Amino acid sequence: MKRYLMLMLIVIISGCNSETYSQKETFTNPILPSGADPYSTYYNGYYYYTHTLQNRLVLWKTKNLADLKNAESKTIWIAPKNTAYSGDIWAPEFHIINGKWYVYFAADNGDNNTHRMYVLENKSDDPFKGEWEFKGKIAAKTDKWAIDGNVFSYKNSLYMIWAGWEGDTNGQQNIYIAKMKNPCEIEGDRVLISSPTLEWEKHGDLNDPSNPPQVNVNEGPQFLSNGGQVFIVYSASGCWTDFYALGLLHYKGIGDLLDASSWIKSEQPLFQQSVKNQVFAPGHNSFFKSPNGKEDWILYHANSNPGEGCGNKRAPRMQKINWDSNGFPVFGEPLSAGTILNIPAE
Repeated sequence: MKRYLMLMLIVIISGCNSETYSQKETFTNPILPSGADPYSTYYNGYYYYTHTLQNRLVLWKTKNLADLKNAESKTIWIAPKNTAYSGDIWAPEFHIINGKWYVYFAADNGDNNTHRMYVLENKSDDPFKGEWEFKGKIAAKTDKWAIDGNVFSYKNSLYMIWAGWEGDTNGQQNIYIAKMKNPCEIEGDRVLISSPTLEWEKHGDLNDPSNPPQVNVNEGPQFLSNGGQVFIVYSASGCWTDFYALGLLHYKGIGDLLDASSWIKSEQPLFQQSVKNQVFAPGHNSFFKSPNGKEDWILYHANSNPGEGCGNKRAPRMQKINWDSNGFPVFGEPLSAGTILNIPAE
C-alpha cells in the first residue's frame, strides 16, 4: 500500500512539473492586462520593457517577456510638477547607445499642444543601477509638436523618427526624420517622409467631442531592418477607432534617408484588426529579437473588444514575424487571446 502511494505521489509531482515547464515554454496574449505603447529590447540575457504610464517612467526586467507580470520593475523617473514636461508622458523607449542607456519620451505641461520629446541618460551598463540624468528637450530646428520618438543607427549615423504636426495647430500627424548630432541632440531640421494619404489611414469621427480633433494620423514609427533592407513601420488612423493599423515605409536602398523620395509607402496596411480573432485597433508596436538572435518579434497593443478606444483596455501582445522572398516583413493576422504560442527561442 505504501509503495502504491509513493508511486502515485511521484506521478502527481511529475505531472505538476511537466505542467509548470509547459507554462514557461508557452504563453497566450495579452501578456499584461493593460499597457499602451509597449517597447522592449533584449540585452545581456534580459528583456527590458516599458509602456505608457502618463506621469512616470517604469522599467521592467525579465528573462521571459511572456512572464512579464512577474518581472522585476523599477520607477526610474517621476514627472516633476509645474514644468514643460510634467504630464502626458507617452510612449517611452529605452535604448543602449555606445554603452550608455537613454530613454526617449514625449511629455507636455498638461496641454497637448505643448508635447515635445525629452531624453534621460544613464552611464551604467545596467539600467537598474547608476543615475538617470534628465538631459532636456530633444527637438529639430523648427521645434514643433512631437511624440513617439524612435532612435536607430544606420551606416554609423544616428537618426530619430517621430510623429509631428506641420505647424502649431492640431491638423494631422505626419512622420518626420532627422539626423542626430549625438544621442541627446538633433542635427539641423526635420524631413517629412510620410503623411496620411490613403483611405485606411484616415479613420476617425470628428463628430464625437470626446475624441481628439484630427482624423488623419501617422504615428508611432519604428525602425526595422532585415539584411540590407530598411523599413519604418508606423501606426495609422485614430487610436480611438477599431481601424488603428500598421503601415510600412520601405527605403529604396539608394539615396539619403533624409530624402523623402528615398521612401516608398505600401498601399495596404501591414497589420490590422481581426474581427474573427477578436483583436481590435492593433498598433503602436516595437520589435525585438529572440534570445538566440534568430527570430524577429513584434510587440504591440490592442483591444479585445470593439469600441474600447485609446484607454486602459489596450494591452500588450507579442507574436513572431516572418519574411517573404524579397526580404519584406510578413506579420499575418493578430492572433487571438486563446492562441497558445511558444516563447521566443533561447
